[in-house]
Amino acid sequence: MIIPQEIPDAATQVATILRPPQSSHTPLPTVIPDIPRVYYETSSEVGHRALWVICIIMALVSVAFYTMAMRVPVQKRLFHVITALVTTIGFLSYFAMATGDGITAHSYVTGRSKHGAVTDIVERDIYWVRYADWALTTPLILLDLCLLAGFNGASILIVAVSDMVMILAGLFAAFSRNEVQGWGWYAIACVAYLNVVYQVVYNGRRAVSTRDDQTKAFFGAISLFTLLIWTAYLIMWAVADGARRVNIDGEIIAYAVLDALAKGVFGIWLLVAHDSMIRASPSIEGFWSNGISYEGALRVGEGRTLVTQDIYPKNDTPLPKSSLTRPRLSQEIYFAYAAASVKLHTIRQNCSLEDAGTRD
Repeated sequence: MIIPQEIPDAATQVATILRPPQSSHTPLPTVIPDIPRVYYETSSEVGHRALWVICIIMALVSVAFYTMAMRVPVQKRLFHVITALVTTIGFLSYFAMATGDGITAHSYVTGRSKHGAVTDIVERDIYWVRYADWALTTPLILLDLCLLAGFNGASILIVAVSDMVMILAGLFAAFSRNEVQGWGWYAIACVAYLNVVYQVVYNGRRAVSTRDDQTKAFFGAISLFTLLIWTAYLIMWAVADGARRVNIDGEIIAYAVLDALAKGVFGIWLLVAHDSMIRASPSIEGFWSNGISYEGALRVGEGRTLVTQDIYPKNDTPLPKSSLTRPRLSQEIYFAYAAASVKLHTIRQNCSLEDAGTRD
């Protein structure tokens, strides 16, 4: 919605020629310059309602994802936690926009006179919290895809950095001071997105080739769906924020639909398929499932902690390998076994010292 600024008629007077003074000099006209007309582009009640609708949808979907996570063992909750975080961040960002936070006005010139003077200025609302949302959620979505395909750590880092460059370049383009600067940042964002597409398509196909046929088909379908949605984001940015051919309400509704597809539908599809694909779901043990492990340090006697160095004495006489091998028993039996082995080794050392003293 565009709201023009009210300007008094007297302020828009082009020129006023004063009464010539009583002198022999030629009178000079006094010109009052034009005051630029300012227009405001902001959302109406339609856009405001759309923000609240998506905010509620994101909240409900997040609750559903957390409920689904509690129904599976903690070792299998990785996809559930990542996907729930995506929609939770989406809920927070839409709540901020619906309540008037995360919005700032950015002015740009739309008209000039034949002498180059600015005649028309538009101040358009930019929802910068939307970019903060994308900077946090899009790497998590890519992490879901990378874990599903079985990417290595180097490929995950590359695709995450490319994604961050894409989002930041889009943010800088939205706040650009002129069209050349804005489209330049947009071009950088497109190049970064092409690298994301390359990593997901080429490296993803190579990584998922070792998985079963069901996982291959699922990864191909959900990755294609994600890339098509993200391509629509770039097109929408070019039309709305770049060329400014869409008003604020249209921009809000378009991005809301894309966010619902990229976050909500993606998450539901992923988690429902995850529960039926055991091979595609990684099982994570260690700190993720059990917290900090104190294995490797044994508490012996009066608060004395026995670490690995205590097993090997300073005279470089190690225990036999059989005494250091962990038996396939419970953890409590293993600790008792290790403590007994160390105690036996200490007794042997004491006996050796006593024999040496007796000989002397």
